[in-house]
Amino acid sequence: MSTLTPSPPAPAPARVEAGPIRRHRRRTALNAAGFLLPFGVLFTAMMLAPIGYAIYQSFFRVERQGLFGGGQTTRFAGLANFADALHDSDFTASLGRVALLGLVQVPVMLGLALLLALLLDSRSARLKKTFRLIYFLPYALPGAIAAVMWSFLLVKDLSPFTEPLSAIGVGVDFLSAGWIPVSIGNMITWGWTGYNMLIIYSALQALPGEVVEAATLDNCTGWRLAWYVKIPMIRPALILTTVFSIIGTAQLYTEPAVLAAARIPGASNKFSPIMNTTLTASQADMNLAAAESVLLALVTLVLSFGLLKFTQRRTTDA
Repeated sequence: MSTLTPSPPAPAPARVEAGPIRRHRRRTALNAAGFLLPFGVLFTAMMLAPIGYAIYQSFFRVERQGLFGGGQTTRFAGLANFADALHDSDFTASLGRVALLGLVQVPVMLGLALLLALLLDSRSARLKKTFRLIYFLPYALPGAIAAVMWSFLLVKDLSPFTEPLSAIGVGVDFLSAGWIPVSIGNMITWGWTGYNMLIIYSALQALPGEVVEAATLDNCTGWRLAWYVKIPMIRPALILTTVFSIIGTAQLYTEPAVLAAARIPGASNKFSPIMNTTLTASQADMNLAAAESVLLALVTLVLSFGLLKFTQRRTTDA
């Protein structure tokens, strides 16, 4: 007759020392806070504080008494400054000009950037590093210097494009009032195509090699491979460059400011919203300038997040 031997008792779980673990977590949190503190201070001082001050100033108005403005009274104006900004024909016209410029220039620039990135990523491409550097070089040139260079290249009497265009019966003054938006769009495209190309090319380089190999084995090569495989897989990079381009277009300043400072007949010192806001601030109307800045920031925010939400919805529906 067999007897059942009792199984040995399970070993007691090791006692976890809560004190050392808690101290380790506290030390890790303090180290992380120490690394983040310099960024937090600079971000608050250089970004959040100016934004908050601009929003605060946009709700007030300074009233001056006397012939020389000796007495000043600051009073709460509510939304009056925003209403004045929206009724300012120069400000609204500058918004329309920049919106129309971005509507044409951004797709052209991103299309060129995508084309260059796809060419560099193709198997038949040679001297990839050299061409990548060549495409990126215009971005390395400061925007003001590039605008000065293009202003000389586009002057009718000095431009190398004048004689070839005249030979085919086309006389174009690229610095006239009607062609100034085209010239500015050309400057932006020349300077920023290489930057966007580098972002898209980096996304192409990160694609899984087995996916491309599988598509190649299915006889999907060349432009079919780019259209049906590569471009859909780098959609996040395309969205990112589009958002950056929208923000950059809304902040347009350097190129038209250089042309206006050069006394180009077709250039205006109120071409872009930022130029118009700067001119308003220089005329000692800081509160109206703050309201215009807030409105421009809101428009940029709505367009950027609107694009993100639209693309997310399309991706979810697909």
